Amino acid sequence: MGKQVRLYLVRHGEAAAKWSEAHDPGLSGLGKQQAEAAAESLSSKDPLLIKSSPLLRARETAAPLCARWNSLAEIIPAVAEIPSPDIDLADRPRWLYQVMAGGWRDAGEALLLWRKELVAALTAQREDCAIFSHFVAINAAVGAATGDDAVIGFRPDNCSITVLDSDGASLTLVERGRESLTIVG
Repeated sequence: MGKQVRLYLVRHGEAAAKWSEAHDPGLSGLGKQQAEAAAESLSSKDPLLIKSSPLLRARETAAPLCARWNSLAEIIPAVAEIPSPDIDLADRPRWLYQVMAGGWRDAGEALLLWRKELVAALTAQREDCAIFSHFVAINAAVGAATGDDAVIGFRPDNCSITVLDSDGASLTLVERGRESLTIVG
């Protein structure tokens, strides 16, 4: 086991389009304000490494913190949102609701592999960092930390900050981020 590493998982700000309307939307005006507030909250820490999902809404959420610390975000594909099957955008919410209602053991091989790669990417971090990610991805990490098989164990609000520790082999939940009722659509 390695040294203890602190991971600040930041859910992206409010997206400019619903999950059923666009594959990779940026942030709405409110989402940009939320990103500024998250940067303000994290800026009280010593400068951390900044890492992000490759999706636009996560990168745009990381941008204010990057600007404060004159830094660039390293892109980590493994912390992107849960991969959806190749279906019409309008059908994605129904698919996601079905996945979110169950447990990882029932999610299928592809999603189990995605979760395994996500957890591996988090436990591979060797320095404290802020990681800008997504609703289901943060839930997958918290579930791995707590031993909870449920796909959804809590509802992280936009720009909430969930804190995990990693010893290089496993994750420990320090603090869940602020919760809200998230509507997928």
